[in-house]
Amino acid sequence: MYTNILLPVLFGKDHDTESAFQIAQALAGDGTQFTIIHVLEPIPSYAAAEIPAHILKERHAEAEAALQALADKLSGAKTAFASGQAGRAIVQYARENSTDCIVLASHKPGLENFFLGSTADRVVRHATCAVHVIR
Repeated sequence: MYTNILLPVLFGKDHDTESAFQIAQALAGDGTQFTIIHVLEPIPSYAAAEIPAHILKERHAEAEAALQALADKLSGAKTAFASGQAGRAIVQYARENSTDCIVLASHKPGLENFFLGSTADRVVRHATCAVHVIR
């Protein structure tokens, strides 16, 4: 069984966190560390300059609260944020934190990524640990 499981999440109704949590628990051993991560894609500088600083702080605080609410559903889970392109950031976080399994939900893809969603595709192709994709 796995000892350090990473669960990337999106905030939204069409992201299946419940199934990901159930799979993660089934794959876990005694004392497994769960980390729930959300990747914040950077705001382009031309757009960020037009957004008041207090709005950015409020949105970040809302994201932290939402992530913690998800973590509270999985006993002992910790939270993390990463920045950048989602697929790259998830793989990098997993490498830097000795993750041995990533449990990832995938959306229904379009023609440009027929078999997996673009983030899931990147994670599967570049992760150095086991990846379980839920559809």
